[in-house]
Amino acid sequence: MNWPAFQRASSCPVGDPASLSRLDEIIAAEFSNITGIVAVKQGSIVYENYYNGFAEEDKQHVASVTKSVLSALIGIAIDKGFIEDENAKVVDFFPEYALDELDVEEQRKDITIRHLLTMTAPHPHDDWQEPLDQLCMQPDWIYYTLSRLGQLGEIGDFKYSTAGAHLLSAILTRSTGLSAREFANGHLFGPAGMHIIPDFPMEAYGFDELFGQGVRGWVHDPGRYSTGGWGLTLTTRDMARFGQLYLNRGRLENKQIIPESWVEKSVAMNPNQYGYLWWLRNEGGIQSYSALGDGGNMICCLPELGMAFAISSTFMINPRDRWFLINDYLIPALS
Repeated sequence: MNWPAFQRASSCPVGDPASLSRLDEIIAAEFSNITGIVAVKQGSIVYENYYNGFAEEDKQHVASVTKSVLSALIGIAIDKGFIEDENAKVVDFFPEYALDELDVEEQRKDITIRHLLTMTAPHPHDDWQEPLDQLCMQPDWIYYTLSRLGQLGEIGDFKYSTAGAHLLSAILTRSTGLSAREFANGHLFGPAGMHIIPDFPMEAYGFDELFGQGVRGWVHDPGRYSTGGWGLTLTTRDMARFGQLYLNRGRLENKQIIPESWVEKSVAMNPNQYGYLWWLRNEGGIQSYSALGDGGNMICCLPELGMAFAISSTFMINPRDRWFLINDYLIPALS
């Protein structure tokens, strides 16, 4: 693809050749499931390499990086008037469900889109032990999640929930009449020069189709809502393109694709170190915000350096934190 304002630097890769030459050895020894790395600096690709048989046009399931993409879509939908704002009440988007008949906490009625974006809505699971297998066995993922929303905890307390992110996808569809995949193609992927995601109807909802080798395009639930918390496939370049868009405060040349105010709110530091479906970090004086997914998929943006790093990976349990690779090797080599 010929992407304006997102080309290889004329001397790509740039930086310290000795440091870059050690990268392959370090990756093989400590980050063996990485499939691609694209580093962008001031709008140009300054480093790009692929591993484990992957190449530039290969798409990877990016797992929870999907959440950060969905955050952008919510911001775009608000800007275009499909959703009033992030203070809208979640239950108001699902009037056909008889939620008042359920014996659950009243606080469910007070949960807003903002609470889902910031992972501050109560859910009835222990921290980091969400039963996604139970969600995926339901005929109606939306009713299942809504029926549990508001239990075990208080509004405002951080609790990571992938099911909560899926509700955001349903809200987007209820508001726009389009799936998250369709809305992204028209309002984010296409305008930003990323690959359009085709429709791949799902014939089964097993582990392979939802999480494994069978993931294609953007996974959807039995109601055809695009999965909000995982299930999106992107090339490593598309991941970097998305990161660069945030570095540019949502703007590509003369096009404001994501509202600038939404980008600012999404990555503003707070005590939870979690923005609008973005992880926030301040370490060693370096501020960053990242989209993170299982296996080590990562889009890391460092605004003070004008750099974004995209790292795609196959799934593995307990991969090494990609921040060490970025901070200890890539930044020194490419600065």
